[in-house]
Amino acid sequence: MKIAGIDHLELYVGDARQTAFYLCTAFGFTVCGQGGPETGLAGCRSLLLRQGGIQIVLTTGLVPDHPATEYVRRHGDGVAVIGIAVDDVAAAHRGLVDRGAEPLAPPTEYAGGDARVVVAEVSGFSDVTHRLVERHGPAREFLPGAIALTGPDPHADGKLLRTIDHIAICVPAGGLTPTVDYYVDVFGFTQVFEEYVEVGGQGMESKVVQSPSQQVTFTLLEPDPNRKPGQIDNFLSWHAGAGVQHVAFGTDDIVKAVTTLAEHGVQFLGTPAAYYGNLEERVGHLDASLADLRRLGILVDRDHWGQLLQIFTESMHIRRTLFLELIERRGALTFGTRNIKALYEAKQGELAGAPNPGEGT
Repeated sequence: MKIAGIDHLELYVGDARQTAFYLCTAFGFTVCGQGGPETGLAGCRSLLLRQGGIQIVLTTGLVPDHPATEYVRRHGDGVAVIGIAVDDVAAAHRGLVDRGAEPLAPPTEYAGGDARVVVAEVSGFSDVTHRLVERHGPAREFLPGAIALTGPDPHADGKLLRTIDHIAICVPAGGLTPTVDYYVDVFGFTQVFEEYVEVGGQGMESKVVQSPSQQVTFTLLEPDPNRKPGQIDNFLSWHAGAGVQHVAFGTDDIVKAVTTLAEHGVQFLGTPAAYYGNLEERVGHLDASLADLRRLGILVDRDHWGQLLQIFTESMHIRRTLFLELIERRGALTFGTRNIKALYEAKQGELAGAPNPGEGT
């Protein structure tokens, strides 16, 4: 099975039109297609949004027994389907099931004009499904006959967001190792990173799995039940179980992206001023203006390969669960986990009126 990358994400939401309006107005997405009962999508309505190489489907259930209705009732708005691009859906589906994945939908073909799309579904984690996607013909088509295109796709040039860099997933205590093993043994992923993060009295274990193509990356987070409850525990409680905590969108110019999105109303998590006091001591020479980073609240980390610039949005959901990340990689291959500890220490020092305890480390 050859995995080319993340084909699309499907979010189950309470109101697809309202969510689309926000993502288009604030984040620069464009509605490029729609489907519903009139196109053969029974019991739901879906909108296709695109920007750069990102495809997002927003689906709202129209009847009580539709999976989207039940998902939103239990979890609130969230990522319910992760579409994975493969070279041969039938073979991939057969292989995944043979290795232990639960079959959820057999290979089904959608065709129209010169386009042919084959999809199938298998189990992922918790209530999240993996949809295998095989595409032939014009890239503009999504699901011929099921999603009607509403106009020409936006031109990729000038778009702020380019791709899906990674997906962060929270699992309950004890769920991390089995979930990692599932993606390694069934999907052929490789564990590429692990770290224990200690923040004050809280603790969490983090492991990263990645497809052989390095185009699909999942960051998995598990709370330490022997430490004080923290943000991962809150997510699991408010989301009612494991799920996607955040989606990271890659950008080629994070300063421009954050400036523009903030002007459009996106709320980003605040960064204490003390975080920037010893930033260059911690990460070395900065590849961006310190004044811009401080003004916008952008975080910086460095690994063996280069620098990473990142920032997180506030959650736009009433349950305060799913949120988004913007990330610009300047050579870096890891995920900025040191920023969690750096932010915590900076905030503690600022509140106490004392020097940042992370200085000099």
